Amino acid sequence: MTGRGSIRHHGGVTDRVKLEIDGPVATITNDNVEKHNAFDDEMDARLFEILDELIATPSVRAVIWRGEGKSWSSGRDVAAIGTNVTDLTHHELMTRGHRGIQKIWELEAPIIVAIQGWAIGGSFQRALLCDIRIAAKGSRFMLPEVGHGVIPDTGGMAVLHEMCGPGLVSDMVLTGRRLSAEEALTHGIVSRVVAADELDSTAREMAETIAATPAVTVKLARRVISHLGRPAVRASMEDELIYQTFLNRSDDFAELKAARAEGREPNYRGS
Repeated sequence: MTGRGSIRHHGGVTDRVKLEIDGPVATITNDNVEKHNAFDDEMDARLFEILDELIATPSVRAVIWRGEGKSWSSGRDVAAIGTNVTDLTHHELMTRGHRGIQKIWELEAPIIVAIQGWAIGGSFQRALLCDIRIAAKGSRFMLPEVGHGVIPDTGGMAVLHEMCGPGLVSDMVLTGRRLSAEEALTHGIVSRVVAADELDSTAREMAETIAATPAVTVKLARRVISHLGRPAVRASMEDELIYQTFLNRSDDFAELKAARAEGREPNYRGS
């Protein structure tokens, strides 16, 4: 095992996403506990800032991404949608989000995501872009976007298609099916399921194991793995950018919002 060095804590635009660097292991912590670690724009900005810092810190050999409280992340904080005034178009906002989260792929250090409780929507997809996912017993996974009139738009559909094939990803995306930790393990979405009180220690042990191996070997092994699937994920995210922008202005999306506001059944026309 690699010994621990001095611990450094790093702040930023919000303290609801935190970074701690302890020797060769960095830990990102989602800490918006009251909202099950749902993300808003400030938390996104802090996450992207953290990724930039880790890219610039080659002494970090492995990263753990964890969450405080009952859930790793319940996705997007819907109460915060539309509250930030911006001159950016929907397309520009999505482009900024894609560029931000794709910083994950620029890190030399692999990311181990330690999931408890819920991993939902865009947050679940962000976890799928990382190297390894482990889950506590009782964890659940969900892509509910279609029920809100939009599509998953963070590359997760491509990763799930690669892992599980079209059947499961279609079920999750089109019906919003909830997937248990045990089912996720069966399909390779997570590589380990552990007791909740062992989640952090298991992630730390995995990170220290990686950190103790030759850096160049880890880098090249990850490069081989990334070359197998990443081009398809990038292509999928480009499609998502176009289609999500269209959906945001579609007649059906406007009808969904109107019907919910008026308490009536929607009349969709497929346009």
